[in-house]
Amino acid sequence: MSMTSNSSVVSAKDLCLTFETNDGPVNALSNVNLEITKGDFVSFIGPSGCGKTTFLRVIADLERNTGGTITVNGMTPEEARRARAYGYVFQAAALYPWRTIEKNIALPLEIMGYSAAEMQKRIAETLELVNLSGFGKKFPWQLSGGMQQRASIARALAFDADLLLMDEPFGALDEIVRDHLNEQLLKLWARTEKTICFVTHSIPEAVYLSTKIVVMSPRPGRVTDVIDSTLPKERPLDIRETPEFLAIAHRVREGLRAGHSYDE
Repeated sequence: MSMTSNSSVVSAKDLCLTFETNDGPVNALSNVNLEITKGDFVSFIGPSGCGKTTFLRVIADLERNTGGTITVNGMTPEEARRARAYGYVFQAAALYPWRTIEKNIALPLEIMGYSAAEMQKRIAETLELVNLSGFGKKFPWQLSGGMQQRASIARALAFDADLLLMDEPFGALDEIVRDHLNEQLLKLWARTEKTICFVTHSIPEAVYLSTKIVVMSPRPGRVTDVIDSTLPKERPLDIRETPEFLAIAHRVREGLRAGHSYDE
């Protein structure tokens, strides 16, 4: 894979995306400029309709930008998709109910033509990474919501892409489970050194997880602030009560307030 010299994983320059609708054009993304480098954990936060998910979908080649440029590992999103440059974790676990957990994880590996032996090895490794060893033979409906989401993360990790795209993966889970999975995700990130793009509505989640927080505002979807976190890499949950954490959260909240229109 061609990496640019500064190990840029995602590079967006004046990125625009306009949807044509019956009511006229909708500016989903407007002049977004963003650099994401290798090993970053970047959260995208903002109200509904601010383009967070759209930006993720552009990276994944699920939407095409209508202006500006974007590269993923120095390639076009289409080339990056063909090169299997990323794993994608959706809001709902999106597991096939008729497949066991290990068969769900095997799906991208089957598509990519891995041998049976290599598949077994990767399935075992990723189940261990997300603390689901021993659950491979279960079906999704036999697992809790949190475990299903971990299985979904395992599937995205199975083919060892450098980039993980996560669209509000914990949004539907209760707070205790969410806290636990946030902790586990940080450990996973530290172990695997992946680059993660993470969409969330939660200020504490964004601040707790990220090295960089991208604050967005709606219609046209644009970046209003990019905050580099000053928190250490090791983050116990109670770091959320420290003055440093609260100061970053305050800046995120101010950015959201400044970009928000209440006339909707």
